[in-house]
Amino acid sequence: MNVSRSRVACFHFWVPLAACPPVSSSLLAVTLAHPKRGKKDTGGQAASATRKSMLGLGPLSVAIFSLLLSTQPLFAGDGPGTAPPDAAAPESKSKQLYKPGHKPRYEIHEKHNRDGIGKFYLGREIAHVMGYQGIDWLERPERETEEHLTQLVDLLKLTPGMVVADIGAGSGVISIKMADKVKPTGTVLAVDIQEEMLSVLAKRCKQLKITNVKPVRGTEKSPNLKPGTVDLALMVDVYHEFRYPYEMLWAISKSLKPGGRVAFVEYRKEDPNVPIKLVHKMTEAQVKREAAEPDLDLAYVETIEALPWQHVIIFERRPAKPAAAH
Repeated sequence: MNVSRSRVACFHFWVPLAACPPVSSSLLAVTLAHPKRGKKDTGGQAASATRKSMLGLGPLSVAIFSLLLSTQPLFAGDGPGTAPPDAAAPESKSKQLYKPGHKPRYEIHEKHNRDGIGKFYLGREIAHVMGYQGIDWLERPERETEEHLTQLVDLLKLTPGMVVADIGAGSGVISIKMADKVKPTGTVLAVDIQEEMLSVLAKRCKQLKITNVKPVRGTEKSPNLKPGTVDLALMVDVYHEFRYPYEMLWAISKSLKPGGRVAFVEYRKEDPNVPIKLVHKMTEAQVKREAAEPDLDLAYVETIEALPWQHVIIFERRPAKPAAAH
């Protein structure tokens, strides 16, 4: 590994590894291995480990470390060279956010959860994106036991020939599981904004000789899918991280065929025993509230509560309105 180009996650900031003061390997393991894990709702294990590690540093190291943290951008998770817009920038710069004279769609709060970006949508704080450095979390051996991924795919009622978009596909764990369900003529569009994730996914599909998973590079505001082509858009533990949730959901909705479905799979915020950090969880009511925005043309179908930690909340695209008669 070229240490000078490596980065590690420290307090949700990215700093060059070579520039970090001496930090114990146990601290790095806590920070990197569980980017979303919390002790019930607190997420305090990493913070506790951090405080203990800092006590062992000399005053000069602590000062240097603090300076580095204050000058590095907030973790956005989309890899080097693709830094997102400044979270504190006026949201009015986006023409799609709101109409003149209307209340801004998003709010920026200086005081907020350390695991969020300080940007709020309909009362919910948006979480930090998990970067490609968190692939081990996505591929942890215990994930099947904890989240029942095989059961999740069965709940989606996939059939051969379907076009399925896995939004926020990451390294392709779920895309690969769905690929077998839609073959021989169906396709899984594995969408991610991080080229590093898509590279890992493509290599894995090549190794497994899977030919019906297609990597798609999305953006923060669009999955870059053709309108009216998708039967199901799936988002597994990613919607709460979208920096522009309204714009993304609008674009996802437009990509659906009439009657096409969108599935939100989110950790249940209603359950304090789900060991995930608070801003990485969503209530069923909040998902419904955000998906009910009129311009999205989505209708609620059902909520499936069969998984240990997550809701599966299904919406479908309403049929196009008939043109008004002249």
